[in-house]
Amino acid sequence: MKNTAARIAGGSLAALLVLVSCVKTETSGKGQVHPSAGGVYGFWQGRELVLPPQFLGISWSKREAQAALRALDDEEILAQLFMVGYPGKAPSTELVTWIQKRGIGGVKIFGWNAEDTEILSATIASLQGSALGSEKGIPLLVATDQEGGWIRHVKGRTSESPGNMALGAVGSSLDAYWAGYFIGKELALLGIRMNFAPVVDLATDPSSEIIGPRAFSDDPALVGRLGLAFARGTLAAGVIPTAKHFPGHGATPLDSHGILPEISIDLDTLRNRELSPFAYLSDHRVPAVMSGHLSFPKISGFGSPASLSRDIIHGELRGFLGFEGLVITDDLYMSGASGELSITETCEKAIRAGNDMLLLSVTPEVDGALWRHLLNLYREDREFATQVREAATRVLEAKIAYLKPLGPKALIPSPESARARLPNLEAKVFFADLARRSATLIQGKGALPFKPEGKVLLAGAYDRFLALGLKAYPGAQTMKIRSPGQLEEFIRRMGQVDAVVLCISSESHRAFAYAARDKGLPLAVVSVLSPYRARDLEFATAIVAVYHFAEICLAAGFEVLEGKLSPRGILPIDMEGR
Repeated sequence: MKNTAARIAGGSLAALLVLVSCVKTETSGKGQVHPSAGGVYGFWQGRELVLPPQFLGISWSKREAQAALRALDDEEILAQLFMVGYPGKAPSTELVTWIQKRGIGGVKIFGWNAEDTEILSATIASLQGSALGSEKGIPLLVATDQEGGWIRHVKGRTSESPGNMALGAVGSSLDAYWAGYFIGKELALLGIRMNFAPVVDLATDPSSEIIGPRAFSDDPALVGRLGLAFARGTLAAGVIPTAKHFPGHGATPLDSHGILPEISIDLDTLRNRELSPFAYLSDHRVPAVMSGHLSFPKISGFGSPASLSRDIIHGELRGFLGFEGLVITDDLYMSGASGELSITETCEKAIRAGNDMLLLSVTPEVDGALWRHLLNLYREDREFATQVREAATRVLEAKIAYLKPLGPKALIPSPESARARLPNLEAKVFFADLARRSATLIQGKGALPFKPEGKVLLAGAYDRFLALGLKAYPGAQTMKIRSPGQLEEFIRRMGQVDAVVLCISSESHRAFAYAARDKGLPLAVVSVLSPYRARDLEFATAIVAVYHFAEICLAAGFEVLEGKLSPRGILPIDMEGR
């Protein structure tokens, strides 16, 4: 051992790496290096090997990824950069062909794929089985958006949770850890080993409906702390966390799905505010980051999304923050990314900006214009080829570091297990308790319980709210609010009652609160999603905030109004904005 250590200290590191890898290599006539096991590279070879000591100062997964890259041909290397979606419940022939022909990097599960968790489990088993059964055996990164709260792409039998802003209201790192863990455990059971969460955008603009309660808070330090805890819980469940949406989506009310939002802040503000949580997670080696489709005209020029900007991705994320992990774009078919560009131009710019994986909600043609263009660039443009190889290395490194230790069997889900073990019973208990602990009283501490004399009108957009309200206020009248145009009906209905309990979940619902004020009726408000919708309603008898429309959250809101639950949540945002 002493002689080995001396050789390391003396610089014979390369010799040791060859010795430890136990994978003898040989050079083909084309100059490529291939493992010698039958002349074919196998992803799972050497999985049982002991890693070299940490004092070597190298990333073993990176060295293995570099060796793996040398065993892949041009098409297999480029294909590692693709993460694609598919329509409907069953994968398309196009997607299966991608996997079998080139060993694609990953598959993204969207909401339209995931209403039935048993079908989803069978689908993922088939897709991952195809990847593992290929010559190289390189697994897929199977990913989804399961943030907690109202962004829950995989529904079916999975648990509902109160969401990030509920975690912000409680402020506990331990709760954030368990939220990430339980969400991750359910995903892992379905064969989904990557989650596009935590969201570490700041709730800088409290009027934002696209971020809103998806953010933990508007406080960078709190967001960073809870985001890291969520990520660590996710990793403990065997799932790769992904911090998003770099460099920050929270300072705009606009939705990048339909438009390119502009955030007119300077570089100092960006670095000291929006980038702060990302910096914290980067320092603690979060495995992956998702780039967002936001324009920062004072930093990277007008009309250029951050996801396609080399100044932002290579300069700020890689350079300023020193992030070394995997960078994945948000969906490149979103209007905020493509704008007037073709998808071919968008994907090229994304790679040149420094992204490692291209997220595409639509499966591209196997040999279509997009593929031909990128493959030609790879073969003819040396600088582009270098970027592709670096990106593919990081994709492989993530798979080696986080999937390979699990073994191939752990990546193949069982529909029977999904049926028997979802929802996770411990998760249900935890999230119900979190919903109760996060309920926040905005005003009316001395006015609880809210027990008005006479008849009560329950009004809101959710059937669950009305059903739970009838349990709290038996005999109450109910009105489901579907549109702002029902205000006159609401005013008429108030003539028949003595008090109102109103659910506010959108900006348009504020008009109903003011109508109750004008009518002179006692008013209790249950604010759902962003508490910003319940601002400046000082005339209300009581306002309680919950952060999701899940039944566990609405029930907690009514328990507060009834005086059965003492609210402990602390408002996690400044209602005036930062």
